[in-house]
Amino acid sequence: MTTGHVFIATSLDGYIARKDHQIDWLENQGTTTEEHGYTQFIDSVNGIIFGRKTYEVVLNLTSGDWPYTKPVIVLSRTLSDSDIPPHLTDKVTITDQTPIDLFQTLHQRGWNRAYVDGGITIQSFLNEGLIEDLIITTLPVLIGDGIPLFGKTPEDIHLELISATQYPSGLAQSHYRVLCCDN
Repeated sequence: MTTGHVFIATSLDGYIARKDHQIDWLENQGTTTEEHGYTQFIDSVNGIIFGRKTYEVVLNLTSGDWPYTKPVIVLSRTLSDSDIPPHLTDKVTITDQTPIDLFQTLHQRGWNRAYVDGGITIQSFLNEGLIEDLIITTLPVLIGDGIPLFGKTPEDIHLELISATQYPSGLAQSHYRVLCCDN
């Protein structure tokens, strides 16, 4: 079965974006000169799964220069393939499959590892037991309010800390393995 993997940044107070989905606070942290393992991570996955809102934020930020060489699948109940800009039709696919159904489809296509991104999307895959590990980079900034990385869970989700790294810029990165859930 395909496994889900998370690589994401949060503010110190646990938000992945402002309420209006802006991520300007990421740009003000001097993070562009440090390598935080993203290249190694992206090389380890077969493709990327975004939620609709994350896809729209990325689309607006890129101004036509799509930053991903891996296939991107967007989970959405409101978008269709006709909503994909022409220059991305061979790079982006829209689906309304459930997380488990999508992973079964991806497994049949030969995907072993999928990068799962976007708050609600990560939460839904995590709650379904489909996330194997999470790499969370915490930026030393409090934004006060926003979109949280984690929401309500139907049960406790136990994690094991694999590693923790501190960077000169003040970023802290934690790598967790998902162990199990309480039943």
